[in-house]
Amino acid sequence: MAAQVIETEVQDPLMEYLEDPFLHHLFTQVRKAGAIKGISVDLTHLCNLRCEGCCFFTDDLDQNAAPKDDAEFEALIAQEKARGTNYITAVGGEPTLMLDRLRKLAQNFWMIVVTNGMIKIPYEGFENITISVSLWGDRETDKKLRGGGKLDVFSKALKNYKDDRRVFWYYTTTAGNAHEIERVVEQCVENGNFVIFNFYGDKAGLGGVYDDDRGFADVRHEIDRMIARYPDRILMTSYMNQVFTTGQMYDETWGYDVCPCISENRPENAARFQNGKPYNLHFRAYNPDAKSTRTCCTSEHPDCSTCYQTWSQIGWIMLNMERHLGSKQEFTNWLTTMYMFYLTARAIDFEAGVQVLPEIHRRVNSL
Repeated sequence: MAAQVIETEVQDPLMEYLEDPFLHHLFTQVRKAGAIKGISVDLTHLCNLRCEGCCFFTDDLDQNAAPKDDAEFEALIAQEKARGTNYITAVGGEPTLMLDRLRKLAQNFWMIVVTNGMIKIPYEGFENITISVSLWGDRETDKKLRGGGKLDVFSKALKNYKDDRRVFWYYTTTAGNAHEIERVVEQCVENGNFVIFNFYGDKAGLGGVYDDDRGFADVRHEIDRMIARYPDRILMTSYMNQVFTTGQMYDETWGYDVCPCISENRPENAARFQNGKPYNLHFRAYNPDAKSTRTCCTSEHPDCSTCYQTWSQIGWIMLNMERHLGSKQEFTNWLTTMYMFYLTARAIDFEAGVQVLPEIHRRVNSL
């Protein structure tokens, strides 16, 4: 993700900003970890849920079936290790349906696995991974969107991951349900876990409170309140919140022409590669067949108007360091975004890293 940034020489005005001992500490930790060269892997085409608006099924990504032969999957691992990959985002389908293959990824890469939380990932063999447990709202909202109106996915996942330090909740907020955020975050924190936020794009056309055209101003306000209330548990800064909910970073607007998470081996992306905007030179989004890749991390035919993918937008910030050098505050906003990513990837010591979260939140300003 950040190879181009980490490998650059430290120059003015960075030298001035890094005279601050705290910023120097964060920067040193990131550089010590080195460049993260990541890919996304759909581990399986199967899932035990059918969530309303899930891009995996609305874009028919399940048509690329996972190979039955483990050797084909192991060939992907060998290929990516040879290519220099050191970080995997394991998604699906539901990756916990293939725990043996998930374990093989954990043995070879830094890894974050995105799961619906219905199946508990054991500790043995998965000690050093990050588990991102999806959540789409409080009981009724989550039940409607993910549980077919009947299944209480949230309660099941809370039970599975009680006091599990590997876990953060990947809370996909909906535009018209900002009032749910406080109580949802309370439950996640009381469960002994961390929280990061995502934003619901209404690909299912549900409208009403789920309509992303309403904008996320109220959601942004509530997230900032939660950062202030739980500065030791929220793995997203107010600056990240501002960029993600507005789709604006300086004079740029979020969309395909600035998204950095597009497969580098897809010729369809050639024009994007040549438009002068930075992109992840290493990234590939592998389909469940363990061979083919798709255009970007979420789709074969991306509709960026409904994409609020947090990880892609983090990359947007990370690969635009130079735009954040205008002041110490801007640099702080950039560096803390980098640090949050490295922390969630566990590329830096997690338990030591979370100790500085309150100071990070104290220093960040959404501008």
